[in-house]
Formats: sequence, structure tokens, C-alpha cells
Amino acid sequence: MNNDSLLSHRGEEPENGILYMVGTPIGNLNDISQRALNILKNVSLVACEDTRQTKKLMSRYQIKNHLISFNKDNSFKKIPKIIDYLKSGKSIAIVSDAGLPSICDPGEDLVTSAKFSGLNVICIPGPCAALTALVSSGMASSRFTFEGFLPKKAKERQKILLEISKSERTVVLYESPHRIKKLLKELKEYCGGEREIQIFRELTKKYEEHIGTNLDRMLDLIVDKEIIGEISIVIKGMEKKNDFEFSKIELKQELNELIDAGLSLSAASKYLAKKKNLNKGMIYNLF
Repeated sequence: MNNDSLLSHRGEEPENGILYMVGTPIGNLNDISQRALNILKNVSLVACEDTRQTKKLMSRYQIKNHLISFNKDNSFKKIPKIIDYLKSGKSIAIVSDAGLPSICDPGEDLVTSAKFSGLNVICIPGPCAALTALVSSGMASSRFTFEGFLPKKAKERQKILLEISKSERTVVLYESPHRIKKLLKELKEYCGGEREIQIFRELTKKYEEHIGTNLDRMLDLIVDKEIIGEISIVIKGMEKKNDFEFSKIELKQELNELIDAGLSLSAASKYLAKKKNLNKGMIYNLF
């Protein structure tokens, strides 16, 4: 068998002791490959984020197989059991509720453990909300940054928001409906109201919606609007600035760090003014 034949054949039937990361639809149940269906039908078991969601897909295609739950709440206990199961020669498929597993879910930890144990991992490609939103946005997609859901802890969140504000690359985020307004206000604070942004809701579903504008207008549009469904956000990269420009947000962060370290506002302002070759009074007024 030549290499081309081997590559085209591999994955048609599940192989023993292999972990399959299977991409599933992000909304429209027609968006699944024949190869994925074949794997789901013939592996020893299917580990899923929510068995209720996966049952809908399995029922649609009349697939019967053993399902177990594998999610952020039980992954710590389940990973060793799954690894032992694979070592015994069984094949396992991992699926998330929607899209590619290990994107913003514990599948990443399982793959790491499987690789560390010398086990093979094969991805069965499928839909991904982040990429679907990105290619639909019309923004630069050759180089982009995916941040997923932003951290909830203030310092970690502020760090990433600052990075987004300075990034020249397109940035893709996920957010839940009840937190979207808070996130947009934060993005406006860090990136400015003129930064271009697009929101994608219910991708591939009947009521798919794309909203594209800048942050100022986006906040006006959704202030009284009830947002439901899965949300992906695409943010245009920052336009290049010359070497003489600086970020007030970054400067303010440095000022706060110096004050937290024990310097007075006056001393911290004086230090930064000398370091950045800026007016001390301007820095002082940032606090």
C-alpha cells in the first residue's frame, strides 16, 4: 500500500488503543462528516461533554453506542480511567457539545495525558465557531489570535484586555449572552470606541445573526436588546502606530503597579515621566 492509499484509508475504521477527537456540528446537524459518523458508530465508547446533547446527534443519524460524560467538572477523575481504557486496547471518541473538542474544554488535558502515555491521538476535523466567525468577518485572517473565554479574575482579565488593545492581529473571543454587555464595555475602555468589531450569534442555525460595527455603535445597538445563543466575537487588529505614541492604559497600569509596590503617586509619576520622557503632570492625572 503506498503512502497516498494509507493516508486516505486511515481513520475510516477505528483502530485499537486510539483516542479520536471528533468535530461535531456547532448548530446545523447536517455539518458532520461521514468519517466522523463512522467513528462515532464503531469506537468502543464515546466520551461527551453532555450526554444529552450528544444523544440528539446520535439519534439523528441512528447511531447507538455507549456514552459517558467527560467535562470540566469530572475530567480530573475521568482522565486516568480513559487512559487505562485506551491502554487495554479500546478505542474512544471524544466530542464536545459543539465544534472541535479541546477548544475551551478539558479535552486538551486528556490529549496531553494520552501523548505522555505513548498513545496515539487522531483528530477527525469538523466545524469550529471561532474559524467560522473569522472567515465570515472579512477581517484579516492569515494571522489571528484566539483567546476563547476571557478569565474571570480581574488581573488576568486586564492583562489580556491590554494585549488585545495593542494587538495588530485580528482577535477572536467567545462570550456567554449574559456577560456580553460587560465585555463590550471593557473592550471599549481598552480599545476605544472606534475599534471595529463583529458579533456572530447562533452560527449555522436558523436564526444566525451577524452584527458588524464599531464598539461605540455596538453598545448602543445592544443596550436594550436581549442577547441569546452562542456568541463569537471578532475584533479588528489595532492600526500600526508610530514609535512616539503610547498607550495611556498601559501607562496607567504601570503607575498603579508602582503605587501598589509602595511608591507615592508623586514619586511614581516622577519615575515614569523620566522613564518615558513625558510630562509628570500628565501621568499624575491618570490616577
